[in-house]
Amino acid sequence: MMAAIVEAAHAAQDQPPDEATEQAPSRPSSKRPRSGRRLFRFDRSLGCRFVAGADEAGRGSLAGPLVAAAVLFDLERLSLSDRRALARLNDSKQHTEEGREELYPLVLRAAARSCIVSRCVRGIDARGLHVTNLDALRCALLGVARDGTLCLVDGFGVPEFGFEQRAVIDGDCRSAAIAGASVLAKVTRDRYMRKAAERHPGWEFETNVGYSTPEHRAAIAEQGISPLHRLSFQSIAYQQLAIEG
Repeated sequence: MMAAIVEAAHAAQDQPPDEATEQAPSRPSSKRPRSGRRLFRFDRSLGCRFVAGADEAGRGSLAGPLVAAAVLFDLERLSLSDRRALARLNDSKQHTEEGREELYPLVLRAAARSCIVSRCVRGIDARGLHVTNLDALRCALLGVARDGTLCLVDGFGVPEFGFEQRAVIDGDCRSAAIAGASVLAKVTRDRYMRKAAERHPGWEFETNVGYSTPEHRAAIAEQGISPLHRLSFQSIAYQQLAIEG
């Protein structure tokens, strides 16, 4: 199944990925309440007007798509009101679900460009998780980059795509662009998984969004796997349950 690519600029992303994962429910933020200032300070220290960041959601899930997002900030045109609105910006895992939903439209409004890419379960099974993840991040950055853009990726680089790039360790809590992408990817994927729970009841995707929680593993043991589960993912949960592909 072909990947769905959705590009947004100054508008909310309401469409879920086209196929039907991320970590179990996030804990409330323990970071400083105005971490956004620190993150934008890091991006400005790179010396580029255009800074793009990319991050993904669902890489470690048992079920559901992998969603990558990229955000481009024009640091010369970013308004004071946008910077103030994003004062709480941080890695999406440092926020509650409600906090991410509040930040989502603010990131879209502040971004010069944004792009969200999803990769479906069968595509992940066919190509492998790592290859799929790198390709999704690369495609998301291609969707936002323009001449003179420095592209940042959380943790590792992606295959060459014609723009300068830099891997930033713990980038989702250091760079505003990566943190913004983290929020877009996480919210988009979680919205999809909540809707998927209506079509595939019994696995509680509305609460575990495909991650290996005890409740999710218990549901797999009782009901088996759903059409949203990744068969190629060598999870310890699958090995413990002795599920065969």
